[in-house]
Amino acid sequence: MIRDLGTRLLHLLDPETAHRLTIRALRLGLGSRVAPSHDPILASRHWDLDFPTPLGIAAGFDKNAEVPEQVARMGFSFVEIGSVTPRPQSGNPRPRLFRLSADRAVINRNGFNNDGMAAVARRLESLKNRRFVLGVNLGANKDSEDRIADYAAGMAALGSLADYAVINVSSPNTPGLRELQSRAQLETLMDGVRQACAKPLPILVKIAPDFDSDGLAGLAATMLALEVDGVIIGNTTIGLRDGLKSTHRGEAGGLSGRPLFEFSTAQLAAFYRHTGGRIPLIGVGGIDSAATAYAKIRNGASLVQLYTGLVYHGPGLIPAITIGLAQRLRQDGFTNISEAVGADLK
Repeated sequence: MIRDLGTRLLHLLDPETAHRLTIRALRLGLGSRVAPSHDPILASRHWDLDFPTPLGIAAGFDKNAEVPEQVARMGFSFVEIGSVTPRPQSGNPRPRLFRLSADRAVINRNGFNNDGMAAVARRLESLKNRRFVLGVNLGANKDSEDRIADYAAGMAALGSLADYAVINVSSPNTPGLRELQSRAQLETLMDGVRQACAKPLPILVKIAPDFDSDGLAGLAATMLALEVDGVIIGNTTIGLRDGLKSTHRGEAGGLSGRPLFEFSTAQLAAFYRHTGGRIPLIGVGGIDSAATAYAKIRNGASLVQLYTGLVYHGPGLIPAITIGLAQRLRQDGFTNISEAVGADLK
């Protein structure tokens, strides 16, 4: 009841102010807790990393690595910070974050606002005896003359401090960034970040959901050819505005939340089919219940992430998903979550 009240009070503030207050509260130890032991049916292993559950927090919540330990204590199995750019940048002018409450959605055009890789590196270096999987999501500065070099610089500075790295080439809020999803650009980009790795590190690519069927098939072939370690499907969408009910439905930026669920899950399933399940996938988009998380898994996701769901359901959503997932797996006769990955497609 207290958590629900806190969520309602935050909704009286503008979204960006509410987010900053949430981060400050977590820094003070408010709202985080020591997560209970997780059901072993949810455990899986990817990239030589152990995930007690498939549920992680998506990039964007803790951009600057201010509270990764506190976020993990909320019950997340893995925490992805960022996106981080080489140089600090303020992002796009405010307002740039909008709640679409009637649609259980958010539109953002933040523009990679972050403290830069030097500040984030100092915070990650201070983490001691870390007991959760940590990912770092890398971006490029808006005014960069060489964006591929930006990703290499981010990898050199932050890669050794994390368990995996994500190349974010799919944000709709940095002009021209999505052009890096072409095969030629991705090949050059992957070569650069791999050479910049100070230690062997899984490298994932976060893609946009806004591909037609031919484009998605081509991208899947590229990911297989480049032997990427994993793919996150997907980022926010610039589409799906028809049918939205909220006042802010016409705002420019990327849409996340419930309206994205069916579309992003269909894209996830198509990508899984194109790759034959040979690349571990992280499903993102519209997860706000155990049922939606389970649907992602049955459509090809080995792991799942959420962010917008927390905006509307608060931290109680985390145990609701993990407990509900374990129940659904047993009801369907699975002994481990890995058996359910892609079950609807086999």
